[in-house]
Amino acid sequence: MSERTTDAGEPGRPDPATEAFLAHRKLLFTVAYEMLGSAADAEDVLQETWLRWADVDRATVQDQRAYLVRITTRKALDRLRALDRRKESYVGPWLPEPLLTAPDVADDVELADSVSMAMLLVLETLTPTERAVFVLREVFDLAYDEIAEAVDKSPAAVRQIAHRARAHVAARRPRGVVSSAQTRDALVAFQHAVETGDIQSLLEILAPDVVALNDGGGIKRALLYPVVGADRVARRFAAYWNTIGAAATLQPTQVNGYPALIIRLNGELDSVMAVRIDDGRISGIYTVRNPHKLSHMQHETPLHR
Repeated sequence: MSERTTDAGEPGRPDPATEAFLAHRKLLFTVAYEMLGSAADAEDVLQETWLRWADVDRATVQDQRAYLVRITTRKALDRLRALDRRKESYVGPWLPEPLLTAPDVADDVELADSVSMAMLLVLETLTPTERAVFVLREVFDLAYDEIAEAVDKSPAAVRQIAHRARAHVAARRPRGVVSSAQTRDALVAFQHAVETGDIQSLLEILAPDVVALNDGGGIKRALLYPVVGADRVARRFAAYWNTIGAAATLQPTQVNGYPALIIRLNGELDSVMAVRIDDGRISGIYTVRNPHKLSHMQHETPLHR
């Protein structure tokens, strides 16, 4: 994006196209990330959005925000369909790319819930169009007419898609609203139990049907299949920590709007662990080891609705 000025511009200020794009960049990134679950792909979508926006006759654009969201949605839909094909050959479970987020993301409860690892995994079960409609309607509160233009459907069709997607998500999302404090308390108990090798305490914080997923992407060693059940998950973690404990540290952090844990080996970032909480107990453990997915853990990523 250039910093050039027009005849009417001021030296040192971006041109009007760049200025408009930058004003909405955080929003556009959030839209793309929620649709894709990948920060790297979201950044690519923003680049494509900018290139398309730079060629638009802005004199014909009445609402720049809506227009930019429409471009971003269409680009993200194209990429989401390609991403779905890539996932078919992915080694082991595919997990969303974790983001180190600022405290203000957690302050917006609805935004934090929508970008949580648990919710992003639920959104993975929607079709691309359902996901786009759900995100634009439920998270960003766009009108059905605006969404219809973004996904090339009629407003009536969008209403039906939104209803279907809402019911699908409601049946699969965490039960009840989970606060950051609840997640933090569960992680503190989990961390203490793991570090002390207390299997019984682990069993008490894990839901009976807990599912643990590891994403190594075929690059780092990771479990290739889900581990299900409190006893199996507890013993897996106890055995793993017994192997790496001398070199490992667990560090609390904020990921995708919620408390999470960073695992460091010999001081180096090794993996990020996020959890899903149901009825006060951990029902999902999501560990990302794929180094290609950890680049956004070096700095906070601003998100915006």
